[in-house]
Amino acid sequence: MGVAGAMLALSIPAPASAAEQAGPGASAIAKADMSSVQWKSCPSYSDEVIQSLRVTREQLPAFRTQMKRLECGTVSVPLDHRDPTGREIDIAVTRLAATDQAHRLGALAVLPGGPGQSGYLDPVRTVLNKEMARLNGRYDIIGFDPRGVGYSTKVACPLSQGSPQEPGAVTKRAARKMYDAQVAANQKCGRSDPAFLGRLTTDNVAEDLDLVRGALGERELNLLGLSWGTSLGMVYRSLFPERTGRAFLDSTAPPWTDLMRHTEGSAQAAERNFGRMAAWLARRKEAYGLGATARQVREQVAKLVRDYDKNPRTYTDLPRPVDGSAVADLAKRVSTDWPRAGKALSELRTATGATAPPTVKELLGGGQMTGAPLPGAPETLNMTMNWAVKCNEDGSRPGFTTAWRAYQQLVKRQPATGRPWGLGGAMCQGWPLPVQRPTLKRGSGSLVLSGHLHEFMSAYDWTLQTRRAVGGTVYTVADDVHVSAIRVPECAADVVTYFETGRIDRGCEGVGIPD
Repeated sequence: MGVAGAMLALSIPAPASAAEQAGPGASAIAKADMSSVQWKSCPSYSDEVIQSLRVTREQLPAFRTQMKRLECGTVSVPLDHRDPTGREIDIAVTRLAATDQAHRLGALAVLPGGPGQSGYLDPVRTVLNKEMARLNGRYDIIGFDPRGVGYSTKVACPLSQGSPQEPGAVTKRAARKMYDAQVAANQKCGRSDPAFLGRLTTDNVAEDLDLVRGALGERELNLLGLSWGTSLGMVYRSLFPERTGRAFLDSTAPPWTDLMRHTEGSAQAAERNFGRMAAWLARRKEAYGLGATARQVREQVAKLVRDYDKNPRTYTDLPRPVDGSAVADLAKRVSTDWPRAGKALSELRTATGATAPPTVKELLGGGQMTGAPLPGAPETLNMTMNWAVKCNEDGSRPGFTTAWRAYQQLVKRQPATGRPWGLGGAMCQGWPLPVQRPTLKRGSGSLVLSGHLHEFMSAYDWTLQTRRAVGGTVYTVADDVHVSAIRVPECAADVVTYFETGRIDRGCEGVGIPD
């Protein structure tokens, strides 16, 4: 995220007639204390729907108990915060009130990932975690669906993105076909409802959140940001420093939004992490047979990628052929999957027959469509919102020649894990709406940036870059698992202590490597 100009001076409210000139945050400041929550009954869900949300059968009673405590409502906000008297949209909000009101510390908003993920049930998810449940003692836990998602006002683009990649090595002709299909999809989506889609940005979500804060009657918000929620947390803090309390941001996003740069950084981190996986597999050469040294394992897997790209294998029980991209996908799995991924790679070395080897089928057999969502199930991810936020904020939007050259270099530099990235860095070419950089500003308030040392979805280097851009303290998790800090008891205990006291150490071990 690039720094998008000077922030509004909060101590000098702008006249209503000058809202557009006042800059990001002006209209939210003017309207925050006039908003109110329209409370209503919370949705009810069947056991089947709840379990589809990754709630175990054992957790069902606790989930239902917390749903009885959950408060649900909506807050009306301007579609365009520069025009506070114009069209309004609804933001869906939830709250679990602190159980110890006598020692209440305030409100803590959980900022969901994506962009495009729902945060509506995040308060309930949070307290299902034994360690994180302590937060609800002294904090109201606030959840919400960002604009464009779930129970909030949203739209749907008329087309899916791009076209599927053909099996086998990506030729220049195939890449051009994918590129042109993406351009057409972007143009059709962006032109379908530009008034709404053009307002799907991190800045606008942050301004919505401040109106939610005012509607709840809170002087400030404490922030727990996860994945894309870390970007949202940084922007909220930049726009509203005086209204931001403690902030813990896990799997920190970079301080820029160009997708080509994002793809390159993730790909490099994935290849580095494969070096750890290769060493782990080499120490177990009898079990996996992929080599006795990390170098031998690297060479064996890179050879498998090349072989399966030249001759993709079709299995009757898999939704698509296994090619080099599928092999490389196995090589970039996180450490919790190394035993199964190693077994699948081993199986692919000698696979014969019409059906896929068992572990290959287990890991690669889930890509097919599974039909319509369960009746009554809440939306968990809105791809239109994901698409629009990324493309509204992506300043790279490369031409085909640039995108093709970057892809070739990526595959050459990352021979084991580079194939699945495709032309991902060129996702937003042809997007017809203007680039809108998120607002970032260095601040002095309490901020913890949590980075995972070996992760590739949010590369650790980005945490350090973000600290240089916005300040804060780095909390290092020594694993490769995205947003694991709130799931590992040792790390989660640190998170809770931080929100209770404002103090935190420098990191935790995170998810351990399998024995």
